[in-house]
Amino acid sequence: KSLAIEVTLQPRDKTLTDDEIDAVAAKIVAAVTKATGGELRG
Repeated sequence: KSLAIEVTLQPRDKTLTDDEIDAVAAKIVAAVTKATGGELRG
């Protein structure tokens, strides 16, 4: 089985840097992996 998740980041006070986006993405992937036991493909 596969599942697609879309996340939209829209900060109101500033533009996010690439490093900030990468950090948020890593936290999301870790949380989903922990909750579901799934893994990121690609």
